[in-house]
Amino acid sequence: MHPMSLAVVAVAGAAFSLLAPATVASAAGQPPPAGSPAAAPAAAPAAAAGDSLPLSLADAVERALRLGDEVRQAEAQLDATEAQVTSARAAGLPQLRLQAGYTHILANARASIVGNIFLQNYNYTGSAQFSQSVFQGGRVIAGVQAAGRARAASRFEVEEARAQLTVDVQRAYLGALAAEQLVAIQERNLRLSAERVAQLEQLERGGRAARYDVLRSRVERANLEPLLIQARNDRDLAALELRRLLNLPLGVPLRLTTDVPADSTAVLAVLGGADAVGAAEGALQVAETPEARTRARRAERPALRAAEATAEARVAGVRIARADFLPTVNVFFNTGVLALPTANQFPSRRGETSNALCPAGSPATRTCQNNGFFADRSVGLQFSWPLFDGLRAKGNLDFAQAQARVAELQLQQTRERVAVEVAGARAGLARARALWQTGRQNVQEAEEAFRLATLRFQRGLGTQLEVSDAQLALLTAQTNTLRATYDVYLAAAEQARALGRPIPLAGER
Repeated sequence: MHPMSLAVVAVAGAAFSLLAPATVASAAGQPPPAGSPAAAPAAAPAAAAGDSLPLSLADAVERALRLGDEVRQAEAQLDATEAQVTSARAAGLPQLRLQAGYTHILANARASIVGNIFLQNYNYTGSAQFSQSVFQGGRVIAGVQAAGRARAASRFEVEEARAQLTVDVQRAYLGALAAEQLVAIQERNLRLSAERVAQLEQLERGGRAARYDVLRSRVERANLEPLLIQARNDRDLAALELRRLLNLPLGVPLRLTTDVPADSTAVLAVLGGADAVGAAEGALQVAETPEARTRARRAERPALRAAEATAEARVAGVRIARADFLPTVNVFFNTGVLALPTANQFPSRRGETSNALCPAGSPATRTCQNNGFFADRSVGLQFSWPLFDGLRAKGNLDFAQAQARVAELQLQQTRERVAVEVAGARAGLARARALWQTGRQNVQEAEEAFRLATLRFQRGLGTQLEVSDAQLALLTAQTNTLRATYDVYLAAAEQARALGRPIPLAGER
């Protein structure tokens, strides 16, 4: 093979290895060949299909959404914001508190000074207090609003994480399938090259082929072997990436079962669906009616809606901080009992007030407390207005206002990022479409050219160089078309994610 041809083959193989995570191929219903990442190492025999774990693309996505670290972290954050909403609402609800106490007086200075009126060294207290906030400067309402918008932001972040993980899993799954397909292509080319070597050796023995052609064919066959090794290594790496996303152990062989159709009808259907999604989104963006704008808003990216909700929560946080400058009003009602026994036990009767147990020498008009329990009730209104708190309220307000400005800037950045991602997704879809349309015709022509070159060589009308060049062209066309075909599936998924639409899974009807 010409040195330039060898370089092109190597470049084609390396390019595909780099792009394998973004390409797909169909291998449904086929057990993984020996040396695949789903099988034992290359030096060991492949595991039987019955010992492998069948895994469809839908199952892979479901497992990732259930066990993926990013989604679980977002869901945990959602649980935290749910708790914040509960706490914010509790600030405006009535409060009921029960209190009880027991005191054993070890030394009573008052009894020593005044007399036996204070000789009761034991007492019990019990009370129930009801309180209700009447006015908190708007803190409660703003707190509920802030917590509610934070919860909404967390929900959108969960949706965004699920969408991104769905695309990532699909990319890894289809990349593993693509790597399997490339291995098959390289094995086929190596097999054809070996057959040509055998043919030339036979022709050489008959005196109809030059020694140079035999040596050249052997070199070409040897040059294809590293490409096959690289393809198998890429396959192993693609499988490892899939296992990482799915949290799968390395010891279980995988058998990918999803059939990703590569025929023209299926690819055109995917492109038509992607075009319909893009056209519908464009129509909603320019809609003038309130109903259409509402539908357009619902179709926005979860990441954008999360940023909007966060900005609204920060604005509510400013109102919370301003409430620290305003007065507060609370009402309360307290009812309970005070027990004053003469012994270490709860009194059994209601206490009375008289002068029967007053200290000796007390005036007749003096009223003293006897042994028993006494009702203790109160009702009140509390008014509080902080006039100076060491600038704490001002500091909190400045901080809340700064957070609101940061959230607004982040919202603007998110809008710009989403717009860029949407434009990039549409450009990626257009690129995949163009490459696929070019590649499918190129493969047909390359196959025919290789067939004719092989036929001419067998009849003695062509040269080995013609066959090698035709094989190289076919290998390049197959690799490029493989990448372009399945890039269409991923481009459609990326566009749906960028637009906030349901993400189609390759192979689903």
